[in-house]
Amino acid sequence: MHSFIGAACVAIALIATALPASAAAPADAPAAAARVADRISVQTEGQGPDLILIPGLASASDVWADASASLRQTHRLHRVQVAGFAGTAAGANATGEVAAPVAEAIARYIAQQQLKAPVVVGHSLGGEVALMLAARHPEAVGGLVVVDALPFFSLLFDPAATVATSTPGAAVFRDQLLSAPKEQADAMQAASVARLVKTPSARAAVVDAAIRSDRTTVANASYELMTTDLRPELARIRVPVQVIYAWDPLYGVPAPDVDARFRGAYAGLAKARFTRIDDSFHFVMLDQPQRFVEALRTSLQPDH
Repeated sequence: MHSFIGAACVAIALIATALPASAAAPADAPAAAARVADRISVQTEGQGPDLILIPGLASASDVWADASASLRQTHRLHRVQVAGFAGTAAGANATGEVAAPVAEAIARYIAQQQLKAPVVVGHSLGGEVALMLAARHPEAVGGLVVVDALPFFSLLFDPAATVATSTPGAAVFRDQLLSAPKEQADAMQAASVARLVKTPSARAAVVDAAIRSDRTTVANASYELMTTDLRPELARIRVPVQVIYAWDPLYGVPAPDVDARFRGAYAGLAKARFTRIDDSFHFVMLDQPQRFVEALRTSLQPDH
């Protein structure tokens, strides 16, 4: 089985086994936050063109904190928090699909706030949410930046995967996430985070967000991603898409193979550009913050 970002993305799922059965009580929402249909909350900061930032599975919106410190000088940031992740109440995300309803909630937020062609940045699960949003509401967005995510999660495990072949394993995996004993989960936690984040000092925050996430929400989101193939929808996306992805020698797969996998998965996109950031694991914005912001700023240039 190939593992170029598979190691990292499998680790995302493994982190979920370390989650408690229910989320911790959410902290008070910041004054600048707005809740949309009990699916998301959004915190705004900065001034300028609108930039929406969507975190990944079991992640906090604070995962963008370092990037935000630079970006808010030139953009108005809308940092999305998915309900049920990182200590927030699960709300409507407690049952059923997560990613697709979150995409719809962001579309409503864009309409309610009257945002004009915002650029949407999504990491991992957030990247797939961004693709859903742009494909299903093409008029709502001005551009996409997808960070270390493929349009079909199960391609990480099988390059020939289909929804039909992936569904049985996804169901088993979901059930295992829900039933994992705490002792087993605790043993897996540190190893999982180490495969997600290369920078040791950045791992604690990822662990904290994961352990405070709602286990059912994470399990359902994992199942949804493993059984949702967005490749047939890519042709509906009208805006430029920048795909930023990680590679590290520790993946054990040559960099050209990683390049080919990403380019092949996004072959249905007419306006796709690719940027590989080396010496990084899955959380590119934590492992290579300066290079990530530089790549993101390049993608935000009008003529890019």
